[in-house]
Amino acid sequence: MSLPDWNSLKNKLSILADAAKYDASCSSSGSQRKRDPKGMGNVEGMGICHSYAPDGRCISLLKILMTNFCIFDCKYCINRVSSDVKRARFSPEEVVTLTLEFYRRNYIEGLFLSSGIMESSDATMEKLIQVAKTLRQVHKFQGYIHLKVVAGSSQELIEEAGLWADRVSANIEMPVQPDLDLLAPAKTIDSATTSMNQIADKVAESKEEQKKTFKAPKFAPAGQTTQMIVGATPSSDALILSSSQSLYKKYGLRRVYYSAYSPIPHADVLLPREQPPLIRENRLYQADWLLRFYKFDASEIVDDSSPNLALDMDPKTAWALRNRAFFPVDVNTASREELLRVPGFGVRNVERILQMRPHRKISLTDLTKLNVSLKRAKYFVVTSDHNPDVLLLDSANLKSSIVPEHTQLSLFDLATTAKTGEL
Repeated sequence: MSLPDWNSLKNKLSILADAAKYDASCSSSGSQRKRDPKGMGNVEGMGICHSYAPDGRCISLLKILMTNFCIFDCKYCINRVSSDVKRARFSPEEVVTLTLEFYRRNYIEGLFLSSGIMESSDATMEKLIQVAKTLRQVHKFQGYIHLKVVAGSSQELIEEAGLWADRVSANIEMPVQPDLDLLAPAKTIDSATTSMNQIADKVAESKEEQKKTFKAPKFAPAGQTTQMIVGATPSSDALILSSSQSLYKKYGLRRVYYSAYSPIPHADVLLPREQPPLIRENRLYQADWLLRFYKFDASEIVDDSSPNLALDMDPKTAWALRNRAFFPVDVNTASREELLRVPGFGVRNVERILQMRPHRKISLTDLTKLNVSLKRAKYFVVTSDHNPDVLLLDSANLKSSIVPEHTQLSLFDLATTAKTGEL
């Protein structure tokens, strides 16, 4: 067996790792793949990617494209066929070699593999599957693998991909078809959602088979995700969140990722010249947590009268200020759903409050000990002791009390709320 040309691999890696940064659709997997004593790698209890785990730890993976050659000419994509970007292509064997060598050196804990579209969707998908299958079967690799499902791939290939990958993702790219018609006319949302539906059906089928026998093969045990590009078109946050909500309900997605459009060289005149503010992407992540974990409906967060999320405050606080009649909430008697509506109360805070209530009356001091953000919550709750701030609930200046003008959010504030969703 010939030794790999490491200089060549290094040059390709510099190109294809950089090209992969535009795909945000990876996260902690939640996979529970057990370690093979004869193999290597383990994702037990933890998903792997360039992201933050719930406990705040940074987790790493090899995140690359197999190639940045692409037959499509999506105007928002740096790798579109008409782009003059420098091109490179890995063979499946090279990706396998890189993954194993990086893992042995403790640089990574797994692989996120995507690709530009080569000859066809199926031809590209076959190459991606070959990498994952070789890692699993030949090298007994038990680390995390996330594969991009190429929209339009055959059902047979999608089913095979899920047998070797912990997680799969089929990117929808845009919230509505007119956006794709404008910027990527060769693509359709229907093609992406067809793949999502096939994945969802196979995940459900696999779970039913596992109930009958523990030997049944698992299919994408960490589920599926998708990505939307934000700011490349005038589509509002209301359209984006409505689309996300529909995807969650129909296909059981684990996560929708929002990627702020990044201006590219020689961009089409239809594209904006400037990147949308990063805070918009962050607000969408916060709103997404409200959809998934706080029992909000998209129409409550944004509507026709206010189609875009406020940039100067989180979406739950914005909702509370618009719906003051809902408050104050008594922390000692309110339901779980009511408590989740209180600004500053995260899911974990609410669970701790409910666990504490049978044993004692909850005061403001108790909320402080539970790490509740009283800066926001104190105006919206009644506790067992005197809370003078609740008298300001109907004040015309309440917003300025909660969100002081010219407040500068730190990088850590953005990362925490986007990843943990504690609102």
